[in-house]
Amino acid sequence: MPAEPAPRMTAREAIALLTDGAGFTEHRPPPRTLPPDGPLGWAGYDAARERAAERTGEEESVVYGTGVVGDRESVLLSFEFGFLGGSLGQLTGDRLEAAYELALSRRLPLLALVATGGSRMQEGMVALTQLQRVAAASTRLRAAGLPQIAVVRDPTTGGGWATVGAGADVVLALPGAQVGFAGSRVRPPDADPYAYGAEGQLAAGQVDAVVPAGELRGTVGRWLRALGARETHEAPRPAAPLPRAQPSSPAGLPTSGREAVERARSPQRPRAEAYLADYFTVRLPLHGDRCGGTDPGLLTGFGLRADGQPVAYVAQCGTPTRPAGYRAAARTIRLADRLGVPVLTLVDTPGAANDAEAERAGAGAAIADTFAAIAAARVPVTTLVIGEGGSGGALALAAPGNTHVTADSYFSVIAPELAAAILKRPPAETGATADQLRLRPQDLVELGIARSIVT
Repeated sequence: MPAEPAPRMTAREAIALLTDGAGFTEHRPPPRTLPPDGPLGWAGYDAARERAAERTGEEESVVYGTGVVGDRESVLLSFEFGFLGGSLGQLTGDRLEAAYELALSRRLPLLALVATGGSRMQEGMVALTQLQRVAAASTRLRAAGLPQIAVVRDPTTGGGWATVGAGADVVLALPGAQVGFAGSRVRPPDADPYAYGAEGQLAAGQVDAVVPAGELRGTVGRWLRALGARETHEAPRPAAPLPRAQPSSPAGLPTSGREAVERARSPQRPRAEAYLADYFTVRLPLHGDRCGGTDPGLLTGFGLRADGQPVAYVAQCGTPTRPAGYRAAARTIRLADRLGVPVLTLVDTPGAANDAEAERAGAGAAIADTFAAIAAARVPVTTLVIGEGGSGGALALAAPGNTHVTADSYFSVIAPELAAAILKRPPAETGATADQLRLRPQDLVELGIARSIVT
């Protein structure tokens, strides 16, 4: 069952929750005069707007302006659900477009505090086409390398979810919020309500985190720093530093291919969580592939190091990586590239998942997209192989020319057992096959596959 939503906040209460007394400067677009009862001449529409204004004290369903969140100046836009259900009409579109343009002109991040029931029926298709205006404005902001964070409140449905909400780089949700394209009155009567709530959307990989209201300001402030939101233009950031080697039982380098494989597969060796915990002081996960899938064996997100440097990360956790994992990896790498944040990848997988479900979920296309994301990245990508490097499923996350290995790792075109089977060799020859594959850390450096061994 979905969690119970908190009491609904007004648009200005939501803004105050994030700015915490730091101040908010409201902006308004140039005034526009609508014909009587709107573009459709919908009888009673003007009266309904007047009642909504009296009830809420607002002129429209969106309030926007500038304020400081954490230590970052930002553009905030906030929906007033009490004004005709936070619906989008022509004047709402004016405000939304103006908010995005304000962020673009001042090179500020955009924070959207969304609570809407969708497009305004009384304006018909004129209202619906406001979604195209929002999408275009968001695309301009994205092209300029400026981050967009959405906080979805209760409820967030319809076109507002499908543009301002789900179209953001990072999507946070308040507990229990109704979140989904279909609102409660238009979805199938037997639909599972969990699928339309914040927690259900998190499980489906459509939301990055569910954050209680009391933690929202701190969480958004950390996200602004981790996404590289800066008030001034700075020189390009350097490559992500290499992680430190984590303590491992065996000393030195493996003397044989078999030993290299055994060390990489050892349950005692350090895993991605140990490396990430040592590497970052703040870690903010991105969750899901935005296609309804998640892969618990692949961690993605942004983090801050002790010196404040933001770094995006993609880390395999030693399991076969699923298509959803590759899609989440590509999403993270492309976002980091757009924002100018360096990327760290930790490689550790026996290979891509190869079961029938993975094939139906598009394993080949997802792996290809990850290769493409790294190949196209303009920001530096740093890779450390910390365990198994199984074929193309591992190589998809490896940075050409900037891959390093630990003493507990191997990298191979194929697992030695599978190679022996393909060559019709008995199991006793698996070790010799591993040697022939030259998969040890020192072999990888000698072959030019890896730049160094991190010990």
